[in-house]
Amino acid sequence: MPSLLLAGLILQLIIHLASTVGGPAINSFLWSLWNKLPTATSADYKHATTLRREIVRLKREMNAISPQDQFVKWAKLQRQHDKAVADYDKKTQGLKSFESSFNTTINVLRWLFFNGLRFLLQTYYQKTPMFWLPRGWVPGYIEWLLAFPRAPTGSVSVQVWFAACMAVIQIAASAVGAVRALRIQQEGTKGNKGQPMKVGAEGSMKKEL
Repeated sequence: MPSLLLAGLILQLIIHLASTVGGPAINSFLWSLWNKLPTATSADYKHATTLRREIVRLKREMNAISPQDQFVKWAKLQRQHDKAVADYDKKTQGLKSFESSFNTTINVLRWLFFNGLRFLLQTYYQKTPMFWLPRGWVPGYIEWLLAFPRAPTGSVSVQVWFAACMAVIQIAASAVGAVRALRIQQEGTKGNKGQPMKVGAEGSMKKEL
């Protein structure tokens, strides 16, 4: 069943991405969407966003003037900035606690949805062979394992296929991560080679006899 083979691979890939790279992005998007709705935290979230923008604006104005030349204006901006930071910290303290609970709930719901969908597919197609192995290609006990739990002997079951897809995806993700880390390390090495070496003053001095 080519369609089920592809569906299993895509589902396992989505589960891997949703639980690793895409998890924080999904949570952040849903958190922003939640606060755009008329919820209990939407007012505090909008107020905190306004305060954050005000803090950035005041910080830019403070950096644009000299404390020595315009001390009165700079001090006024400093007081406004400190007050805005204090209000922002107070406002976000409760939001962070609620956001943590919100993310935990989303993680649980996401896990139940994807793994529940996988469980349903594996249960419904547990007797359906994904594909058949050539006769005599592997020993009998290997055929039994590949057909576990209820697929016909000599075929690959949906459970084994899903597990194989996840294993391949995890190996590929590890390989991609290793290549990226190696590339970053090589770029850092090249950058260090391009910098001129510093010679200490003692190394450049010659002894006079």
